[in-house]
Amino acid sequence: MLHQPPKYKAITLANFKKNELIERNLTPAQKHHVEVVGQVLPFKVNNYVLDELIDWSDLPHDPIFQLTFPQKGMLAPQDFQSVAQALKSGASKTELNHLVNAIRHNLNPHPAGQLEHNVPVFKNTRLKGIQHKYRETVLFFPNQSQTCHAYCTFCFRWPQFVGMDGLKFAMQESRTLADYIRANSKVSDVLFTGGDPMIMRASRMEAYLEPLLTQKIPNLRSIRIGSKVLGYWPYKFLTDPDADEMLRLFERVVKQGYHLSFMAHFNHVRELETPAVEKAIRRIRNTGAVIRTQSPIMRHINDHPHAWRDMWRKQVSLGCIPYYMFIARDTGAQSYFAVPLERCHRIYREAYQQVSGLARTVRGPSMSAGPGKIQILGTVQIGNENYLNLRFIQSRNPEWVGKPFFASYDAEAFWLDDLTPAFNQEHFFFEESNHVLGMN
Repeated sequence: MLHQPPKYKAITLANFKKNELIERNLTPAQKHHVEVVGQVLPFKVNNYVLDELIDWSDLPHDPIFQLTFPQKGMLAPQDFQSVAQALKSGASKTELNHLVNAIRHNLNPHPAGQLEHNVPVFKNTRLKGIQHKYRETVLFFPNQSQTCHAYCTFCFRWPQFVGMDGLKFAMQESRTLADYIRANSKVSDVLFTGGDPMIMRASRMEAYLEPLLTQKIPNLRSIRIGSKVLGYWPYKFLTDPDADEMLRLFERVVKQGYHLSFMAHFNHVRELETPAVEKAIRRIRNTGAVIRTQSPIMRHINDHPHAWRDMWRKQVSLGCIPYYMFIARDTGAQSYFAVPLERCHRIYREAYQQVSGLARTVRGPSMSAGPGKIQILGTVQIGNENYLNLRFIQSRNPEWVGKPFFASYDAEAFWLDDLTPAFNQEHFFFEESNHVLGMN
């Protein structure tokens, strides 16, 4: 008998109670938590995650369950109770939406100045599908890629998925992207992001890439694709109807002379251990693309050195390049996931010490804050005082890149806004600048 290729099946708030695994393994309280929190933060999972990644004998502690299923603690107690009461009382859709949207606006839906400072103006038009924060790199949000195969509960791009007007980045026209890159001669990289560009069929992805592949843009050297598909649906490159077509498109990008970097998001080693993901990684690498890996460090998911050590080792064994360890952004359910900066560095350092040089390509822990990507370099003692040592990996102002600076030691600081400048300084050196790129 021929083996039938797996077909993607989405499980959402509308149908999650009908899934046999969920019905059998979640308690009534856990189902209630999903229903309440899922009104505010997006919830979607799929049959691959349910069948091959979640350890149902380890609920609620299983890291993949925490990664994909909303938990009660992801909302403030008063917000959880307000939504639960609205559902219980039979509030109208309009009333519920009003309540939920008010909660969402208090969750800092667009951190780090994404709307205010990152969206460029080009030929007197504000390009809502482009972000240009760092001189060399432009982010592009294809209109058809503003969803994912499953949603991460910590995702800082959650506003893309909840349907609120004015919160979504998206763009239909990729020729404008090519024109914008050509006009900004310092741009060398474009990152296709979302959502997840790999939610698109190969023909649609090719249509977005076509202007970059057919035009000769002398300053463009690298094309990146930010994607969680290898963790959530590796069959995209194995048995989906357009799997081979997508891989041929990757080959075409490489043959055109571009460096193609597949920026893969893996949050736990278990996502790297199925036969499907191992085969999908091999197929992508065979196109000439390079796979770089990144993840935030998250409480309940991977806040232990062994989790990172094992993940980096496995990535290297599969031919991937560990790239970034991020810090939980100040948005959404940050209070549920965030790990103190000083502890993030200790976890990073201990994991880093346990891997070979091939895995020490990874950079972090890094905050993607308003002024740029800030790396925590650790705690230093100067005189009788402890300080946090930091530096810019990337920044709005290119002159700040690599520049070290110090903050007063604070074991409970979770984000840049929690830190104060060292040595009795009133401000960090970058706070007086409002550097914005790409305005033409």
